Amino acid sequence: MTPATYLLCYDIRNPRRLGRVFRTCCKVAVPYQYSVFVLTATRDDLDALILRIARLIDATEDDVRVYRLRDPQSIQRLGEAVLPHEILALP
Repeated sequence: MTPATYLLCYDIRNPRRLGRVFRTCCKVAVPYQYSVFVLTATRDDLDALILRIARLIDATEDDVRVYRLRDPQSIQRLGEAVLPHEILALP
């Protein structure tokens, strides 16, 4: 499978769950902003990450979303870059 770039973001209500999800995401993704990560992964690797996160959250209180970035070059931003340009190859 060919890797793709994804944007993973979450809103976790409980501080303990928040910490666990954050640490799990840091193992495979780059933190971009608070509760927002960028990762490059195959679909199988992404599915495995989602399964790990699903075991950590409370689906009645928490919200986790993953968006595929079809063209990371098209991202527009304002202000100072948080990550080195090489992470997403931003102009």
